[in-house]
Amino acid sequence: MIKRFYTNLEDYLEPNKVLVIFGSRQVGKTTLIKNYLENTQYKYKFDLGDNIKTQEILSSQDVEKIRAYCEGYDLIVIDEAQRIPNIGYGLKIIVDTIPNIRVIATGSSSFELAGQVGEPLTGRKRTLIMYPISQIELLNHYNKHELTEKLEDYLVYGSYPDVVNQETREKKLITIDEITNSYLFKDILELEGVKKSKILVDLLRLIAFQVGNEVSHSELASQLGINYKTVARYLDLMEQAFILYNLRGYSKNLRKEITKKSKYYFYDNGIRNSIISNFNGPELRSDIGQLWENFLISERLKKQEYHGIFANNYMWRTWDQKEIDFIEEREGKLFAYEFKWSERRSKIPQDFVNAYPEHEFMEVSKGNYFAFIT
Repeated sequence: MIKRFYTNLEDYLEPNKVLVIFGSRQVGKTTLIKNYLENTQYKYKFDLGDNIKTQEILSSQDVEKIRAYCEGYDLIVIDEAQRIPNIGYGLKIIVDTIPNIRVIATGSSSFELAGQVGEPLTGRKRTLIMYPISQIELLNHYNKHELTEKLEDYLVYGSYPDVVNQETREKKLITIDEITNSYLFKDILELEGVKKSKILVDLLRLIAFQVGNEVSHSELASQLGINYKTVARYLDLMEQAFILYNLRGYSKNLRKEITKKSKYYFYDNGIRNSIISNFNGPELRSDIGQLWENFLISERLKKQEYHGIFANNYMWRTWDQKEIDFIEEREGKLFAYEFKWSERRSKIPQDFVNAYPEHEFMEVSKGNYFAFIT
């Protein structure tokens, strides 16, 4: 079993605060919690958000009921907490009225849980995001040479825990398709007004073919036969459900910089390849550059989260087609990155150099990518 970055949750728990753990389905949140509980010294209660009785109590905002529910425990754990109406207010009552209580709440979709816990738990929570397995975590089990030899697997099959743990190609494919077909849209489809899973799949397929390219909501709407606002809403939901990541354009100085369009990336390469039904190896792919770019950005997001790198992320492009794949705005400075699968050297656009002279530039290739993602 791959050791996860957040294994010791004790480092993140505080009395009278809620530890909120977000992440898509099947990334290992429940396994992480149960492994922690096996060794905790706290007397704990573990409960599920889809337990009807638990929903009734924690959504009631009845102080006495909620206090009675928690009585005698040092730690309350609610898995899939987004299923409980008004869960933020229930958790607020717990941490405000029970001395030294600790609480963990997990959610497979950020849009419901974040919306419910944001305001009620202001100053009363800490948030962690859990991703599919990262190269950082895999370095606890393999050295860099071994991971480089396995790079094709991560580019093609991704890194969901159940996928990584499968030993054969056939089992990996079965597992990825099960995740895609049974879990990926579950939270979104449960929302009122989102009922057409075929539209979601068709939209994701269009995005999958455009990884690394700018996306027009209007063009997507035209291709799908739905309106612009529906496309924007579905894409926003898929961002919040940790399926897609939206990289927006950067601009501060140049009038010819593009800012209104975005690029979308998948949080996991395996999901992207499942959506387009292509699990061929890199040598048989015309989209290897897209696979490489998606892999690097998803792994960089994991590094930012796990290593506490606070940055605003962008892409950069001008109307005359000059571009930079990835930009981090941090520490009062711009860090520009260009991704290259081939060994062909790239050159940073002079327009960017002139507009932002105080920048750092790095080309990320197969020879140096570990420095970027670990």
